[in-house]
Amino acid sequence: MNTWVIGDIHGCALELHELLEKIQLRPEDRFISVGDLYHRGPDPVGVLDLLSSLSNFDLVLGNHERVMLKRAGIAGALADGSDGQEIDPSVEVLAFPLLSGDGQTAILNVDPSRSVDLVRFLQKSPYFLRGNTEDGAWLIVHAGVFPGVPVEETLPRDLCHIRRLSHLPGNPYWYEHWTGPELILFGHTPSSSPRTQFQGDRLVALGLDTGCVYGGTLTAYCLESGEMATIKAKKSWA
Repeated sequence: MNTWVIGDIHGCALELHELLEKIQLRPEDRFISVGDLYHRGPDPVGVLDLLSSLSNFDLVLGNHERVMLKRAGIAGALADGSDGQEIDPSVEVLAFPLLSGDGQTAILNVDPSRSVDLVRFLQKSPYFLRGNTEDGAWLIVHAGVFPGVPVEETLPRDLCHIRRLSHLPGNPYWYEHWTGPELILFGHTPSSSPRTQFQGDRLVALGLDTGCVYGGTLTAYCLESGEMATIKAKKSWA
């Protein structure tokens, strides 16, 4: 079994389709998103339909998903997502203001009949995931962690938003102070290539948001093999 982790998709369904074609998932393979599935890009419903078709998909909630769930009144307060709620089955349409993301970020090209599908796909998802490969333990979050603080005790808002450690001199990125033992995979902070942090010769943090929606690339990483798969953006969408 392979475990692939993909960076921020942001509505880039064309690029997601090409990436899935490139890595050729088998039914037993696992595919995990670091969150921020829908907003800014051209085809959030296309992203939903592609990910819904996968046999073994998992999601870590990002800041945009968290805001959508809060507006719908079903967001939990626990990092593991166990206290999240579900939308009433009788609800058929959600008003579009409920679908906008963090900071009122726009969601584009959504038929009202699919509005509830977008949110139901997110409900009861966690803010972190853990696992192991032969090379050691891994941890997936959307934005980051506070080094030294157990992820289970970290507020969802922080797991979805943290970039820098403002209480430390120089305002460093959180991953610059991460020493393991887990390999942390995250998104949220875009860059032209994956962000990496090593402890000796061991990779301990990997940032997978390579700015597809801004004209960069869509990136996924295989935890078992260390293989990286990238797809160039069709254009700058945002």
